[in-house]
Order: sequence, then structure tokens, then C-alpha cells
Amino acid sequence: MNAKPIALRERARRDVDEAAAYYLEEAGPAIAEAFINAMEEVFRHVGERPASGSPRYAHELDIPGLRFQPAGKFPYLVFYIERDISIEVWRVLHGARNIPERMREPNGG
Repeated sequence: MNAKPIALRERARRDVDEAAAYYLEEAGPAIAEAFINAMEEVFRHVGERPASGSPRYAHELDIPGLRFQPAGKFPYLVFYIERDISIEVWRVLHGARNIPERMREPNGG
């Protein structure tokens, strides 16, 4: 089975950058690097097994095909949709936040 390539939307890219900057500032370079590594692992996983993510928010947000995958030991969720030739990552959000509200932000989805 071939993995599908990952395509991050601009907002997802900013989510990752903001979280990494937070970890760098608050916890240091080793934790920031561990966060980036966790993101890469999640992206690899969903590229190989896109159906493994939870569809929990798809109906609530009326976004058909939306799934999410937790980011290992970090409290972040990677929201994505499987497309024909790629995995489109919509957002990377902290799991303790109001997910529906954050997904509905301008440029959020």
C-alpha cells in the first residue's frame, strides 16, 4: 500500500508553527523538536492509514470526510480529509480547546 502525500492548508501550517514556537519558548528546543517529530509521525500515519482517524466532528461541523488523529504524547489533534490523491490537513488544534469554534474561525477550514 502506497502512502498518500500530505498537503497542509495554510491555516494548518500556521497552527503547527504557532505550537512549535510555543514549545520552543516555554519548554525549550528539545520539546519543540519532539513536537515537530510527533507531527511528522502523525502525517506519516494518516498518509498510510487515512481511515484510522476519528470522524467525530464531521457531522457536527457538516464537513463530510473530516477525521482527526491525536498527536502522540502532545495534546494536539490533526484534522484532515482524504482526497483522491492526497491527505488534506485542515487544522492542528489543541484538544482542550473548543474544537467546533476553532474550526469555524475565518480561514479555519
